[in-house]
Amino acid sequence: MTTRRVWQMPSAGSLERLAQVTEDLPPPGPGEARVRVEAIGLNFADVFASLGLYSATPPGAFVPGLECAGIVEALGPPRAGGEAAGTAVALGDRVMVLTRFGGYATALNADTRYLVPIPSDWTMTQGAAYLVQALTAWYGLVHLGALAPGQVVLIHSAAGGVGLRAVAMARASGASVIGTVGHADKVPVLEGHGLARGQVIVRDAARFAAQLDAALAAIGAPGFDLVFDALAGPFFLPALVRLAPEGRHVLYGAADFMPSGARPNWLRLAWQYLRRPRLDPMKLIDKNRSVMGFNLIWLFEHAERLPASAVAALALSPTPAHIGARFPFEEMPRALRALQSGRTTGKVVVEP
Repeated sequence: MTTRRVWQMPSAGSLERLAQVTEDLPPPGPGEARVRVEAIGLNFADVFASLGLYSATPPGAFVPGLECAGIVEALGPPRAGGEAAGTAVALGDRVMVLTRFGGYATALNADTRYLVPIPSDWTMTQGAAYLVQALTAWYGLVHLGALAPGQVVLIHSAAGGVGLRAVAMARASGASVIGTVGHADKVPVLEGHGLARGQVIVRDAARFAAQLDAALAAIGAPGFDLVFDALAGPFFLPALVRLAPEGRHVLYGAADFMPSGARPNWLRLAWQYLRRPRLDPMKLIDKNRSVMGFNLIWLFEHAERLPASAVAALALSPTPAHIGARFPFEEMPRALRALQSGRTTGKVVVEP
């Protein structure tokens, strides 16, 4: 039996409930590996789950966290006959870990099907910052979005972890990119990742439509072939109506609904929900446009698809992630608040 520390939510509803707990970790079960965690990647889904605003949030007490990186310390017995084998790992291997919650820990038992070797020239911190963002960007842009060379892509929250990875993948695919950010101080980050100033929009809800038109004119494009959207809210419809024929609007988040405090403001959320964009399916047919939505966590049920997806993501975008902020394990609540603020760029990582 191994002792570990975790950040646990006794129940969802408020970030103030997050508490550090010491507990025993049993030996790894069949097809599992025990990983000593050296870095934890934070995601917006962690905040939404802790606030009780995420459909996949476990009932009762749970440990947040969808990804981490560490060292394989122990291996469980082989998986039962007939079940798909996991990643071949050995003691001492450095691995990236996907987990459907449970990542805010100093050690965990993980199904080996959700382990991916860390490239030899990457740090642990870079390993913890890659998988969720890269798989989200790859699945949304390539698998669903059918991204092709020469197309025009609008990427919302382009200076965030997923956004920067999506920018890299889109550019590597030969697409033209227009990125949006919420604050002007994030513009230099995107310029450092290859976008010209005219390709970056500092979002203003009151004049967002005009901003999109100006950005399209700057690159000589009549419309978007693909919109990669983590915002929804007032920015959804202006982008949707600027889709070219056969255009795809891929929605994977609703950051516009992110509360600013430690607990949800239910009246404000109800007002936002009532004012959410409405779609007329007949107009989608008339304009030859598509709207698709996905949530990466539901794909965890298809572990057999992970190895090929991770290989494809790494092949398209093999560079390590941009780390925007690092916090010690003891400051997990502060790290979450920093992520929630929307002022960070790239990935927020916590290091035990």
